[in-house]
Amino acid sequence: MAALALLAASWPDTASADWRDDIGTFRIGIVAEPGGGNTVPGLALLTDAYTKALGMKAEFVVARDYQALIEAQVDGRIQYAVYSAIAYATASERCGCVEPLVAPVDVDGATGIRSVLVTRDGKVPDLAAMASHRIALAPADSIGGSLLPLAGLADAGVGISEDSPYLIRAASAAAAETMLVDGEADALFGWVASNDKTAVPDSQPALPAGQPAGTGDQVADPNGTLARLEAAGLSKTSVQVVWTSGLLRYGPHAVRSDLDPEAKRRLTVFLTNLKSMTPDVYDLLEATHSGGFTVTSQEDYATAAAIVRLVSGKEGRQ
Repeated sequence: MAALALLAASWPDTASADWRDDIGTFRIGIVAEPGGGNTVPGLALLTDAYTKALGMKAEFVVARDYQALIEAQVDGRIQYAVYSAIAYATASERCGCVEPLVAPVDVDGATGIRSVLVTRDGKVPDLAAMASHRIALAPADSIGGSLLPLAGLADAGVGISEDSPYLIRAASAAAAETMLVDGEADALFGWVASNDKTAVPDSQPALPAGQPAGTGDQVADPNGTLARLEAAGLSKTSVQVVWTSGLLRYGPHAVRSDLDPEAKRRLTVFLTNLKSMTPDVYDLLEATHSGGFTVTSQEDYATAAAIVRLVSGKEGRQ
């Protein structure tokens, strides 16, 4: 913690302390892990780190779920929230009063996931051919295997919906993969970890039809669809990526837009240096993505916003 205190002390206090007085206590919202109740591992250490970074009293508010977290930030009861991508886009849609500061990165450089339409032995050469083939789709609540491809393709003007007759709804993502392996489906929608270095228009294939999987801007990910298909016995040369969606960025740490600029600056410096300076605190704050935090922006969550619009439209029809 000495390094953290040194970092905080080195920042010039160019703004007056009025913003601290106005806030009183800086409240940070976080969702507890399932079964964790109102407890968060290392809460005292995390609270101390944010207190030193901001130079004011900070406290964590543990929400029961993302909906409660969104309500708390929209209502102004918390200044800062740790979101999933979809939860952040939902909060932004609600009030336009939030903005992302940073988002985590994987140690291999992945900044999020992309949905992929994967075929075997070139059976589905392009998007136009989907209607005459069997396409496996993960359950409706699957982000990478259902919501992301449906939102990405619809946003790009491709005529597709969850009721399209050529889509076969699988019981799970693993079941969709088994359908492709066993020949019960000609293609499936899955996902791969990816970075944001290559801009891929949603309306165009990221890889030419027939190009073997595992190329492009995807990164090695043992949990992604391509890796699991290979583990199931399909060779890399037999699997082709027909289409790749836009990037769904990992969820951000977001603040209210009306937060003082000096507070935003201090938080950004603190978070982007956290992995290198106090890795033990970083691991408490971000247990899934171990590559550190990087600055992000509202535009990075356009894909998440498209998913929110898709879900909102479905709910509106019920």
